[in-house]
Amino acid sequence: MKTSMRNLLLNLAAIGLLALFLVWAETNLDGYKVQILNLIAVNAILALSLNLIYGFTGMFSLGHAGFMAIGAYVSALCVLPAAQKEMMWILEDIIWPFSVIHTPFWFSVVAGGFVAAIFGLFIAIPVLRLGGDYLGIATLGFAEIIRVLIVNLTPITNGSLGIKGIPFHASLLVNYGWLLITLYCMVKLLGSNFGNIFKAIRDDEIAAKVMGIDTFRTKVLSFCLGAFFAGVGGALLGNLLTTIDPKMFTFLLTFNVLMIVVAGGLGSLTGSILGSAVITVLLEWLRAVEEPITLGGFAIPGIPGMRMVVFSLVLLCIILYRREGIMGMREITWDAIFDFFSRRKRA
Repeated sequence: MKTSMRNLLLNLAAIGLLALFLVWAETNLDGYKVQILNLIAVNAILALSLNLIYGFTGMFSLGHAGFMAIGAYVSALCVLPAAQKEMMWILEDIIWPFSVIHTPFWFSVVAGGFVAAIFGLFIAIPVLRLGGDYLGIATLGFAEIIRVLIVNLTPITNGSLGIKGIPFHASLLVNYGWLLITLYCMVKLLGSNFGNIFKAIRDDEIAAKVMGIDTFRTKVLSFCLGAFFAGVGGALLGNLLTTIDPKMFTFLLTFNVLMIVVAGGLGSLTGSILGSAVITVLLEWLRAVEEPITLGGFAIPGIPGMRMVVFSLVLLCIILYRREGIMGMREITWDAIFDFFSRRKRA
């Protein structure tokens, strides 16, 4: 009882310190650094959602970009005022009821996640009977189908022109608030019996079936929950960038989220958050390798795309020498921190 109360007080203190830092950063840091902090939070939400599907339930899914696209477009359609929609849809008029929908931002984020979860259910029922690489290929195909639908459903999505001028609501406090909500839901879920069932399916699906677990229904639930939080992350990303279009939601976006999950550690929530911070900052730092460099009087022109080449080499080194990622399957908890310092003190 004392330990749980101590951990609760420490969690509240940590959240309070985080809120104070975010308020300070919003007013004292420049726009570029604030944007990086926002991207860390959004990427962490996306990584947690994919880790639930892949790291904790063992389903190799490559369809995250499709769920993010659904969340982004649903949220944008909800928060845009009717007059702005009428001006923006120039190829074809936007149809009812999308032309008149106008909701608060928080509702649009939840709606984006909910619609993504519904699509996740329709996708999960036919494809989750597959496994391994076949499941990855099938989910990748569905993600591409969603992107093509967005391009062609012009009366709803504005087609290839995308949606611009989305009202900005995704401040640091909003994004990190959604990150804390996502993390809290994941911790409670994975600490319950359902969480143990997810892990049992990941470790040995045949043994889980022999024990009487309905593995198919459980995998569908995990897939839909992951799709929901991917939709939430997509809604926040679209609001953060204030513009979305179908070209944003290609396989490369899924690959970036997958890199964060692998680098942080499959099956680790804190690993996903640490991986998000490390990968997001590293990708920004590596922009320097694409800039022109002068060495000893020799001018070396910048090479577009070199950033991803260097990053791919870094990722290759991680896979070769630290394939379990930063955290592996471990978590950073207050109990683990106190045990670590106790061992150091005894030593």
